[in-house]
Amino acid sequence: MLYRFSRLALGRLAVLVSPCLIAAAPLAAIAADEFPVTAAQMQSLGVQVQRLDKAGDSSGQTYSARVVLAPGQEQLASAPLAGVVDQLLVAENDSVKAGQPLLRLISPELGELQLKLMEADSSSRLSQKTLQRERQLFSEGIIPERRVQEAEAAAAQNNARKRQAEAALRLAGLDSARIRRVSEGGNVESTVTVSAKAAGQVAELSVKPGQRVQQADMLLRIANPSKLGLEIQIPSVRNSQVATLKGAPITVIGRTGVQGEALSVGQAVSDNQILTLRAAITKGSEQLRPGEIVQVQVPFADAADGWSIPLQSVARQGDKAYVFVRTDKGFVATPVTVLASAGQTVRVAGALQAGQEVATASVIALKAAWQGKGGSN
Repeated sequence: MLYRFSRLALGRLAVLVSPCLIAAAPLAAIAADEFPVTAAQMQSLGVQVQRLDKAGDSSGQTYSARVVLAPGQEQLASAPLAGVVDQLLVAENDSVKAGQPLLRLISPELGELQLKLMEADSSSRLSQKTLQRERQLFSEGIIPERRVQEAEAAAAQNNARKRQAEAALRLAGLDSARIRRVSEGGNVESTVTVSAKAAGQVAELSVKPGQRVQQADMLLRIANPSKLGLEIQIPSVRNSQVATLKGAPITVIGRTGVQGEALSVGQAVSDNQILTLRAAITKGSEQLRPGEIVQVQVPFADAADGWSIPLQSVARQGDKAYVFVRTDKGFVATPVTVLASAGQTVRVAGALQAGQEVATASVIALKAAWQGKGGSN
């Protein structure tokens, strides 16, 4: 019994101190990290492996990004007055030009604004005639100068009220020709037309014919998809490096000819410890749509470091990450550092070498076998 124990102890000691074994298996930090798994057991458990061919692509690291509209490329058409939607002149996804009519509103308030303009215009004309008469009488020495000054003040006030009434109608959506007709005593209208301020595409219709709306209620939203941007999700561990990315080229994966340029990074970090890097699409924006999620390559200085492996290859133990590398006897749990994550792929750094095989399926079963051998660390 003592003899068997001594041989077992010596065998373990030899494994720990033998430089030959350490050189042959540099990935095993301690003996407990390697555990036996036969080919038959791998097949039974469904374990699959992937060969590490080369380190990361020098063109950049891959991250997820959301396609967004560039600043200033979205406009909201709101109700200039309270009223009822009379007619929609466009539909969702329609392309519109600057100044194109979008919808018509019937508003009683429009009539009141026109009446105020008529009254203000009438008062303004009367005060101008009064001013001319007072000046004539003053020049003939019939009235004192104070009468002329009072007439000038009244004319200025009435003229200001007229300009205010015109501005209110202009804000309500009436053009200069209609305002002039109203001022000259034309017919009072009850319909106001809402027009597009800039070219774009109708992205959202918020109202229907017959619907009652209040002043400033949103009627529809117009977007100009010709200028797009990206909101790239970067791990906060990259905080010290993202500041150097301004002006760096951003490549959209899977979209030939689509290029971007890094602009700025947000100051706040999300609950998931993510920073938002903003970029502008400089070429190929017609291949993208606002709201879609794409994969992009960001050219960090250490983009050539690390290995790209499937997300399911990484096993977590506490706050540490491991991958299972195939050996002659089975597998060895190798600690790694996750550099980036994008979709179903992660980039890791660790004591890995080209030609090694990493488990990509049934990793949970391998983790259980590893922990059963004392590898929980």
